[in-house]
Amino acid sequence: MAAAQGHSSDHSDDTGKAGGTGQEPVPPVFRKAVEGLRSARLRPEIEIDPTRPPQRLAPFAYALEAAVVSGEEDLADGRLVLLHDPSGHDAWQGNFRLVTLVRAELEPEMAADPLLPEVCWSWLTGALEARGLGYGEASGTVTQAGSHYFGGLAERRPASQIEIRASWTPREGLGGVPDTAAHLAAWCDLLCQVAGLPPSGQGAGENGTGTTAGAGVVSLPQRRGPQQA
Repeated sequence: MAAAQGHSSDHSDDTGKAGGTGQEPVPPVFRKAVEGLRSARLRPEIEIDPTRPPQRLAPFAYALEAAVVSGEEDLADGRLVLLHDPSGHDAWQGNFRLVTLVRAELEPEMAADPLLPEVCWSWLTGALEARGLGYGEASGTVTQAGSHYFGGLAERRPASQIEIRASWTPREGLGGVPDTAAHLAAWCDLLCQVAGLPPSGQGAGENGTGTTAGAGVVSLPQRRGPQQA
């Protein structure tokens, strides 16, 4: 397992403050939420790196990018952003928001399934529920795209991609701080499922909450397995 690491905006004191030009003090609840992201223990297939957070979505933001890697091949990649508005946000129904983008290439038989968008959305909500995480105001899109090659590229096989864009409000715990480490772990479960990896470790059966991982999640044939070195 690898510990998560993150990156803060240039408008911060290493806690991810974004947006504006003032030097507002960073709220302690945001500091603790960021510490939770940094302390998360993740599957070894996950490579996680710092990335610049958005500057205008909230007064404070912290961003991570990750990829599911097998050998030298990236099976899926994505970005997770933690937003915080101390004044609250009507659309969020809370003071924190998690925003994500997940992308992966698909095998042709999986891309042809008409239920793919619904299934992919169930992977996100199922990953959260499998870890016993409370959340609200979930919204997003699932987009399929296909590429066909011609001329000098005609020898390439047609390719299909899936893209999940989503956001949700994590339930705040003691002191108003959400369990960001668990939300990051659930998000990595989603990345691994989109990549076609089998469940492993936490979230692969009975977890710390007593909930069976994968509950409420619809399955499709495995997208693809790790490539042999």
